[in-house]
Amino acid sequence: MTPSLIVATARGWIGTPYRHQASLKGVGCDCLGLLRGVWRGVYGVEPELPPPYTPDWAEAGADTLLQAARRHLVETDPRGLDEACVLLFRWRESLPAKHCAIATSDRTMVHAHDGACVSEVAIGPWWRRHLTHVFRFPELI
Repeated sequence: MTPSLIVATARGWIGTPYRHQASLKGVGCDCLGLLRGVWRGVYGVEPELPPPYTPDWAEAGADTLLQAARRHLVETDPRGLDEACVLLFRWRESLPAKHCAIATSDRTMVHAHDGACVSEVAIGPWWRRHLTHVFRFPELI
């Protein structure tokens, strides 16, 4: 598995409409559904299915997204952000991670956000301020 395969797989989801808890390329996904779909595209089978979650990820304050990322991905230094990294974001310091994306370079990412289709966007100052954790896919060459 290579970073370019992950990036190409993520870019293949661009244009997929936003659908809460969905993970079907071209049909609908949310940010986690995008990550799940890319995982399936490069590994085949998902390591686990997510539990139900609300659109705002307000499940009793648990950091569910971060905990799952730590079970299946390799955590790395957020300053080492590069292509094919999985990015987690918090809206405020005291809140759990509520958004994820896949970096396509050290300056861009593919993500799914409410009210829009999956897109590739710049990781500008606002996103960098809210970036809380960076992970790599396991066995990345």
